[in-house]
Amino acid sequence: MKLDSIDLRILDILQQDATQQVADIAAQVGLSTTPCWRRIQRLKEAGVITRQVALLDAQKVNVGVTVFVSVRTNQHSQAWFDTFKATVQAIPEVVEFYRMSGDVDYLLRVVVPDIAAYDRVYKRLIAGTQLHDVSSSFAMEELKLTTALPLSYVR
Repeated sequence: MKLDSIDLRILDILQQDATQQVADIAAQVGLSTTPCWRRIQRLKEAGVITRQVALLDAQKVNVGVTVFVSVRTNQHSQAWFDTFKATVQAIPEVVEFYRMSGDVDYLLRVVVPDIAAYDRVYKRLIAGTQLHDVSSSFAMEELKLTTALPLSYVR
């Protein structure tokens, strides 16, 4: 899908505040309401906009501790991966999960209220699959957190 400058402005606005009324977005991008609504629908249908969610304050919902978990394994079969993936996906405290290149095979971002809660997550993680090494790093301070993607690379 080819995105023009108006599409990019709409996406930028929605990434900052998806609760804005279509009429307000339209005014900001120089369109009337109906064409703006059509563009937003087209962006959704094309899969550019994948979903709209509410972002929560981690402290206010008592998961203010962020833990980055590096996992190394000596198992690389599809069966092992399927089991590991199912184990990780069943742990709600794991909010991000990546397969990596380099020395670490998988990286997880976990949110919990405290170290004791993380220990329970850790025990569920290691009980579900055979892992070679698990290393946990606790974030001391959040310096930047955004869900907005940079749009300057769109062609």
